Amino acid sequence: MSPARKTHAERWLLPISLLIVTVVYRPGLQGSWLFDDHPNIVDNPGVQPHGVSVAALVRAALSSPASDFKRPLASLSFAANYLAGGLDPFGWKLVNLIIHLLNGVLVFILTRRLLAAVGKTSTASDHYMRGAPEDNRASVIAALTATGWMLLPINLTSVLYVVQREESMANMFVLLGLVGYVAGRQWMLRRDGAVAHPATARNGSSDWSGFWLCAASVTLAAAVGLLAKETAAMLPLYTFVIEWILFRFRRTQRSAEASDPRIAALFVLVLLLPLIAGLFWKVPQVLDSSAWATREFTLGQRLLSEARVLCDYLAWTLLPTHHALSFYHDNFRISTGLLSPWSTLASLLVLALLVALMFQLRQRQPLVALGIALFLGGQLLTGTILQLELVYEHRNYFASFGVLLAVVPWLVEARGGSTTRTWLQRAVLASLMLWWTALTALTVQAWSDPLRLALELADRAPDSPRAQYELGRTYIIYSHYDPASPYTQLAYPPLERAASLPESSILPQQAMIFMNSRMGLPLKADWWDSMIAKLKARKPGVQDESSLASLAQCAQDRSCSLPTDRMVQAFEAALSHPAPSARLQATYGNYAWNVQGNHALGLSMIEGAVNTAPDEPAYRVTLVRMLASTGNDAQARAALAQLQAMNYGGRLDTTIQSLQELLDERSTAAPIERPR
Repeated sequence: MSPARKTHAERWLLPISLLIVTVVYRPGLQGSWLFDDHPNIVDNPGVQPHGVSVAALVRAALSSPASDFKRPLASLSFAANYLAGGLDPFGWKLVNLIIHLLNGVLVFILTRRLLAAVGKTSTASDHYMRGAPEDNRASVIAALTATGWMLLPINLTSVLYVVQREESMANMFVLLGLVGYVAGRQWMLRRDGAVAHPATARNGSSDWSGFWLCAASVTLAAAVGLLAKETAAMLPLYTFVIEWILFRFRRTQRSAEASDPRIAALFVLVLLLPLIAGLFWKVPQVLDSSAWATREFTLGQRLLSEARVLCDYLAWTLLPTHHALSFYHDNFRISTGLLSPWSTLASLLVLALLVALMFQLRQRQPLVALGIALFLGGQLLTGTILQLELVYEHRNYFASFGVLLAVVPWLVEARGGSTTRTWLQRAVLASLMLWWTALTALTVQAWSDPLRLALELADRAPDSPRAQYELGRTYIIYSHYDPASPYTQLAYPPLERAASLPESSILPQQAMIFMNSRMGLPLKADWWDSMIAKLKARKPGVQDESSLASLAQCAQDRSCSLPTDRMVQAFEAALSHPAPSARLQATYGNYAWNVQGNHALGLSMIEGAVNTAPDEPAYRVTLVRMLASTGNDAQARAALAQLQAMNYGGRLDTTIQSLQELLDERSTAAPIERPR
């Protein structure tokens, strides 16, 4: 192939890859909502504004139930999607795909610059020439890396699982920050060409301009990314390992001795000091055993288990299988010791080997070392001491880039080896790319239909309570609460199986009680007994609380005829544990007030919710209404004043106005005779 034709082919390689990724993902855009999409989007009125106003946007920005930091940028993007097309999932998934494609372009740019930094090209010097052979080869390697990353099956959930736009959006700014940092460092190192360019040597402007680009890339990109998800906080660490492995704090390219104190000072400010502050903030919390009450594992067990999880992530990234990427991993076996299971110790040894390789290969194979460092660094936030669930595939959205950075250039660039070895390595890469594409395409087909997806995921994870529950729930939806529907009887087996699996939540029992009550069918005593027993056995988690809230709302709407004594037993069992959540107290308060007619208990529960979560306005709104309804006008006005102090950007204007009108009406009405 002539050089001109070769250059033309390389120029079109990335656009063709973007087109292939679009074609592969296109069927999945027809899919529906799944799992955490419901509490974060479908059932969240905050991201469903009726118009564009400052108050509506502020309300949307602060509406996320998934994090104390609220993730306002992601929530605002959800609100924009709702304004554009309502709750039709197609548009939401399309935006996710566009973000993924943009991230693929950023991966291409970043990889190309990293190749330049290790001498694959000369873009960092003044000898750079567009279309040079080294530049062409780097473009091919970068395009293959980006294509592989976009088509990795492990990254599918960050595209078709709508709520994980938070992950892909946060990492878009991470990638932008990394591109900017590497460009800034290459700019700074141009001082090496000062002999050829006396003007540059005299003013030194490129040196300082490059530094300010580095500083802005780390700080601003991380700050904006944090508004989408907390994972953007890892950007300073990623830039540090790039600096440590590739640039090595050098002042010039020619000198390995002279270090640049500005770069060291930058990382003290953006990495070391925040790390120390974060540890002082979080370590006392994670060492408190009560903080782990809603989890099935302790801190030590989590750290042991995560060693196995990280090794699984590595295997799932490079050599994924049909059943490995099952979306639901709540049946993951917890490590209780180094040999329980035995793979715990083996996984720790593998991780230790990876760390040793990172140091060993830093000089000879810097991209491999950097890839290992980025993969491990990408797991530090979610795979160590925080009280998070053990396994989620979307946590590898950035970490998987590290894996491909270590593997793809090495497979393409077999320098110094035989021709046979070179072709063998490239055949391995081609086989991997084809496998990733095929598995992603097959999985996308399942995501295109809710029932097909539920069947697929239940088959991939037969021992997962969530997978079995989701299959049963999907059958319920398809039944339209018709006892004669064929889907009705199909719903019971997966729900019964989910309820019987160890460590399952009360979701399966709640679904069967909800379904039968809506259909006017008998409610089995076993469902109530097992649900109450689970609530007594351990502190309720988010899913348990959601289950109780769903039953309580159904009873309040008069759509379900539920035995009050059983509901009370369930709430009392859930509240029997220390430090009940504000949400649980508020749910019971609403049930006691609206269903039982026990206003004293309802008011007490809401007051407890307000005290537990004083920054949540929804509980204060309910408190004002209850106080006004019971004739406690003075207390109601005091609670309303506290609510007004939380009215940032006018987000609560409509609510506060309605409460004020309610109190004004009461003040002009005849006084209620209070019981003596």
